[in-house]
Amino acid sequence: MTEAPVIFDRRAVRRQRERAAVRIGEVELLGDLAARLIERLDDTTRRFSRALDLGGRGVVAPLLRGRGIAVVAGDISPRMAARSGPPCLALDEECLPFAPGSFDLVIASLSLHWVNDLPGALIQIRRALAPGGLFLASLPAAGTLGELRSALLGAEAALSAGAAPRIAPFPDLRDCAGLLQRAGFALPVADVAEIALLYADPWDLLRDLRDAGEANALAARSRRVPRRALFSTALAALPTEAGRVRATLRLAVLTGWAPDGPLASFGGAAYGGR
Repeated sequence: MTEAPVIFDRRAVRRQRERAAVRIGEVELLGDLAARLIERLDDTTRRFSRALDLGGRGVVAPLLRGRGIAVVAGDISPRMAARSGPPCLALDEECLPFAPGSFDLVIASLSLHWVNDLPGALIQIRRALAPGGLFLASLPAAGTLGELRSALLGAEAALSAGAAPRIAPFPDLRDCAGLLQRAGFALPVADVAEIALLYADPWDLLRDLRDAGEANALAARSRRVPRRALFSTALAALPTEAGRVRATLRLAVLTGWAPDGPLASFGGAAYGGR
């Protein structure tokens, strides 16, 4: 098999999550997005008892336990995993340590976009599900932080000879359902919602990214400390809305069922599009 290209520095992802574990409670957006994702469970007739929370950063596991679901939480960072409470463990999403059929629900809220081998990770998630189990995930889709990406490229080109990559590439929505199907999921569905992030202080956008453990972890990133003028110039170029700077989150939601078992149905003619 061909090895997946190394786009992300997984050791850097772990270090950033370790540092962010002490500040992440200040990023309210993570809790809001996790709650929005878990509300999708209300649309299915299936009831779940054994869940895996992948990278929930301390906000997903309590919501699931509040529904009476037993949860194992895992994160690439031990300190971040511990925020979810026991049972929890440090793990690598690219090498899951679970036996086949261990869970009837796997939730991955904004945690898979730093994985190099996403198809391989999805295959392992599907194997960890019992027949008829549900995989429910959210991740940034292409177009997320597009304003910040363009502003950084323009600012760096104006201040120096070239521009280093600073915003991660995100998957195209058209590819997401295909990835689920390739990984062996039944009834794969992907939908997207565009969310405007508005900040009175543009520096709060960068602080939220840092405090959520979402700083630059690209393998090809520059190791040089960037000039402060780079960020001040870029932030000044961001578009505004109602007197606040705007950044866009295009949130893709993925669902898929483990095959060879009874599949629950979702209410309505189609799942998604909230």
